[in-house]
Amino acid sequence: MKSLGVENFGPIQQGKVSFGDLTVLVGPQATGKSLFLQLAKLMLDVGPIRREFKRFNIRWDRDVADFLALYFGEGMSALWDPATVLKRDGQRFDLASHIRRGQRRSKGERMFYIPAQRVITVRDGLTRPFTDYRTADPFVVREFSEKIHGMMQSELARASELFPQTGRLKSEYRRQIERHIFGRFRLRIDKRGLQRRIVLAGGPNDQRILPFLVWSAGQREFVPLLLGLYWLLPPTRVSRRDQLQWVVLEEPEMGLHPSAIAVVMALVLEFLRRDYKVCISTHSPHVLDIAWAMNLFKRHGGQAKDVLRIFRLRSTPTVKQVAESALTKDYRVFYFCSDGTVKDITGLDPGSDDSGESGWGGLTEFSGRVGEVVAEVVGRSRA
Repeated sequence: MKSLGVENFGPIQQGKVSFGDLTVLVGPQATGKSLFLQLAKLMLDVGPIRREFKRFNIRWDRDVADFLALYFGEGMSALWDPATVLKRDGQRFDLASHIRRGQRRSKGERMFYIPAQRVITVRDGLTRPFTDYRTADPFVVREFSEKIHGMMQSELARASELFPQTGRLKSEYRRQIERHIFGRFRLRIDKRGLQRRIVLAGGPNDQRILPFLVWSAGQREFVPLLLGLYWLLPPTRVSRRDQLQWVVLEEPEMGLHPSAIAVVMALVLEFLRRDYKVCISTHSPHVLDIAWAMNLFKRHGGQAKDVLRIFRLRSTPTVKQVAESALTKDYRVFYFCSDGTVKDITGLDPGSDDSGESGWGGLTEFSGRVGEVVAEVVGRSRA
């Protein structure tokens, strides 16, 4: 899937996204970014989605409206109406037939979706299975929760410490996560009692155990994301998990300091090196800073050392490979506007006549306005 066009689908009146290696979606709330990304997953993974419903004994009796309500969430079947048009790679696409056929030739999931609501997938330090949710809850939340719950019960079942793990993530990433997110604490499995819960614990001379609800907001947001990263970056010579080709990461900035956002974006470059296609929805200008810088580096002869300086990463051989790979990738940005249209603002030109592009989809507009007003007030005081 190289592009996806949508007309008259929920808040999206008309728009087309041509995917790059990294595709960033920006725009105000309720403009359809999440719906668009969930729709993209439905296009790619309808077979595995149907199989998950069947595995958990969820029936929809081939009624497309019921299926959409099960997939997008309660009340969302009304997104679809007779005027809805989808185009995949420029060709009209019949979603109803696609859902009913179930993409029979597809064997495995191709898109791994890390939803914005990920914090609810770890409750009181316990991961939650698919069946812990209502059928009215969005599928992407239930599926993500099931994946990390299953991982905790299988490949991490014997682990006593979740972070840091020497076999998980490159040492440079681990150091940055420790510095900017967990500080002096470690992420451990507390085996006291009847359930294995995730806790923060001090070092060898610090016996404190911090349960989930006393963590910082950023730590609570990051831990399910970390488990998602573990799923996507297995500790083997295999660069990608199973048949996965795509990663969706919604609002990676939630609860995080800008330095921690930079760590997450460095890991996104690791995804790109492993040839995942990555889609991000965001309200953070820091995410767009990366896309802007990478496109400028490509045009003006940027080098791996320049990429590493942005993230304050040491130039180890493996991390240098990530930086070199980043300079070969295609970065695109799309603005989901309040009027229901979608604009390609990949240029991110602050001098553009298009206010959507010059204001980077509204993410830099407020700072620019503050600067203008402050300059005017300072100018008046000196007059």
